[in-house]
Amino acid sequence: MAANTRDIRRRIKSVKNTAQITKAMQMVAASKMRKAQQLALDARPYAAALRKMSTALRRLDSEQTHPLLEARPVAKELLLIVATDKGLCGALNTNLLREAAKFDPTKTIFVSLGRKGSQWVARNKRDLLADFPLKDAPTFLETKTVSKFIVEKFLSGEVDRVTVLYTDFKNTLTQVPKTVQLVPVTAEIEQADFHSTQAEASVGGGDILFEPSAFSFLDALLPYSVHIAVYNAVLEARASEHSARMVAMKSATDNAKSLIKDLSLEYNKLRQASITTELLEISTAQMVLGQ
Repeated sequence: MAANTRDIRRRIKSVKNTAQITKAMQMVAASKMRKAQQLALDARPYAAALRKMSTALRRLDSEQTHPLLEARPVAKELLLIVATDKGLCGALNTNLLREAAKFDPTKTIFVSLGRKGSQWVARNKRDLLADFPLKDAPTFLETKTVSKFIVEKFLSGEVDRVTVLYTDFKNTLTQVPKTVQLVPVTAEIEQADFHSTQAEASVGGGDILFEPSAFSFLDALLPYSVHIAVYNAVLEARASEHSARMVAMKSATDNAKSLIKDLSLEYNKLRQASITTELLEISTAQMVLGQ
């Protein structure tokens, strides 16, 4: 009996230590989540304005002579996976990489942003072209390195299409995997849903004037639109990651507290049974001695 109570005490202590860790991780994730969510929300009006401008340019440039608009038969596709560096964020990476598994491995090469993505590619023996680190607060210049790399692969003819796969942030409890074609630039990237319904309302209407010419502006804007699309995907993925981790750590903390409660109840029952047994033994001994 004593051995059982001793084991339960060890388990209670271990679970309490785990609960302290998950609680601390929950608070850290909550702090990062608020900042990441604000960054993602702040980027949406700019992305909406850029899409409106790009759409206007596409209408003016009806011949579509820019290399980034060239649609080719897809013999090889590049998939940019925006995953996480760390785990403990629920089913976020599992759902994301399940979508990545749907791409044909014989026709797809992979570029990973985040360690979990590159680990999945290596584990499944897919073709990993490049692996980029992903910081907690990525800047536009850092993500531009990635977007320039994939644009160069398309322009050189090594790949015929580039797609980004990331986790789209809906709210703190909901994040869903999403794929968006980056190049060749089509209406999909211009109308990619970064939850811009409210954002586009602030852009306003009216015609847009381009100087010195629409084509020269298009030549600069198309690569930039790809850079912005990658940056937005990273911001959405970061907001999703911290939200999912905060929810997962809260759930883990609640489960630990529930387990501590159950173990404490079991410990008290065993302890009470032990005390009752000892009292019975003492009473029995006294009765024997009294005779």
